[in-house]
Amino acid sequence: MTFRLQYAAISDVGRVRKDNQDSGYAGPWLLTVCDGVGGAARGDLASSTAIGQLRRLDQPPDDDHAEKHRLELVSGALHRASDKIGELVDEEPSLSGTSTTATVALFDGARLAMGHVGDSRAYLFRGHEISQLTSDHTFVQSLIDEGRITEVDARTHPHRNLILKALDGVHDVDPDLFTVELAAGDRILLCSDGASGSLDDRRLADILSTGSPDFAAVELVRASLEAGSTDNVTCIVADVVPVTADTEGRTEGGTEGGTEEGTDDPAPLVVGAAAELKRRPRSSTSFFRGHRAGDTGELEPVAAEIPDDLPPGVPFAIDTDPESARYAPREPRRHPWLRRGLVLLGLVGLGWMIAAAAWSWSQHQYYVGEQDGVVTIFRGVQADVPGFDLSHAYETTNLRVDQLDTSSARSVQQGLGAGSLLDAERTVQRLADNQKPTTSGGGG
Repeated sequence: MTFRLQYAAISDVGRVRKDNQDSGYAGPWLLTVCDGVGGAARGDLASSTAIGQLRRLDQPPDDDHAEKHRLELVSGALHRASDKIGELVDEEPSLSGTSTTATVALFDGARLAMGHVGDSRAYLFRGHEISQLTSDHTFVQSLIDEGRITEVDARTHPHRNLILKALDGVHDVDPDLFTVELAAGDRILLCSDGASGSLDDRRLADILSTGSPDFAAVELVRASLEAGSTDNVTCIVADVVPVTADTEGRTEGGTEGGTEEGTDDPAPLVVGAAAELKRRPRSSTSFFRGHRAGDTGELEPVAAEIPDDLPPGVPFAIDTDPESARYAPREPRRHPWLRRGLVLLGLVGLGWMIAAAAWSWSQHQYYVGEQDGVVTIFRGVQADVPGFDLSHAYETTNLRVDQLDTSSARSVQQGLGAGSLLDAERTVQRLADNQKPTTSGGGG
C-alpha cells in the first residue's frame, strides 16, 4: 500500500428544502455520494438505502484483487443497491418513482475504482488544476456532447435536472466504470449537484487549494449556498497522503474523526439522509441559516415542459400527443381480413407480454454456479434455450471451486438454486465455511 486517505464529509439540507435527500459515506477505503430523487416518493429512502449497500465495500483490499475485480466489486454493489430499492418499492407501492444517483470511489492504496450513475460528481485536484472525473447522465449533458449548448448554457437550461440514469430498481443499471491512478498530494472531491450546479470549476479549485479536508468541505457547502443553491448540498473531500512507517495500517479521518473502538481504523463518516433517518425520520436542519421559501421537492416532469428532442430510450420520456392514441382508426367493416389481422396481432402481442413477464420473473431468480473455476452467483434461470441466455454472472466471489470438497464442488458445477440474492449469498458463505482445510487449522 502506497497511500492512505485523510477525509471529511458534510451534508446540508440547504435554505429551501425541508428534507435532505442526499446521503454520503466516507471511510478508509470508500467514498460515495448519493442524491435521492422522488420528493413525495421519498428520495431520502432511496439514497440512504443505496448507501447501506455501498458501504459494504469499505474493506481493506485483498492482494489478489486485480484492477478488473475491483471494478466488478463496484458494479456489483451498484446493482445490489438498485435491487434493494426495487424491493423497497415492491413492499411499499407508494414509493414508486423513487431513485438515486450514485458516485462511488473504491480505494486500494494506489488508485480509485470508480462507479458512476446520475449527476453527482467526482473531481480530482492535482497540481493546482481541477479535472472532472465523471460525466453527468443528464439531458443537458447530451446536448453539450452534441455541441448544441455550452457548459455555461447548461447551468440555466430549463431541463438541467432531467436525469437519464439512476438507481431505481426498475431499469437496468449501466454504470460508468473506470480507474484513477493517484499521486501524493492529490485531493479528491465527491459532491451532489447542489454544489457542482452552483460553483464552476474555477471556484471549486480555489476552495480545494486551501485548508484541511474538513475546512474545504465546510467551505464548499457554505459557498454553494451563498451562490444561490436551492438544493441539498453534500461534499466529501479526501487528501491522498503517503503511508509512512508510523502510519502503516492506520488511516486518519476528518469530521467526527477518531478511531473505532478496538481498531486502528477511523470511524467512517455517514452524512445526510443515511444518518438522519436513524435519529429523526423526515426532519433535517441546515448548518447555514438563511431564507426559507418552502420546499420545492423533487418534482415529476410536467408534460408541457418535456422537450420534443429527447434522445431515444430516455426512461422518463412520455407521449407528448395522447390524442393520437385516444382516437385510433376503426377497421372498415367491408374488410374482414383486417379483423383477422388485428386478432393475430393481438395474439402476438399477448405472447410477447407473456414472454416479457417470464423474462422479468427469471431476472429475480438466482443460483450459485461456476465460472472460470470461481464460485459465482448467477442471475436468471439455469436452463438451456437455443439462441437465448437465460442467466448471466451477477457477482464473482473470492472462493475457488478447487478449494471445496468433492461433493460441494460437484454441486456448484451442477448449480445450486436459490430463492433470492440473499439465499445465494448465504449459500456461498456456507461453502466458504466448509471449504477444504488448509495447512493451518481454524479455531472455534
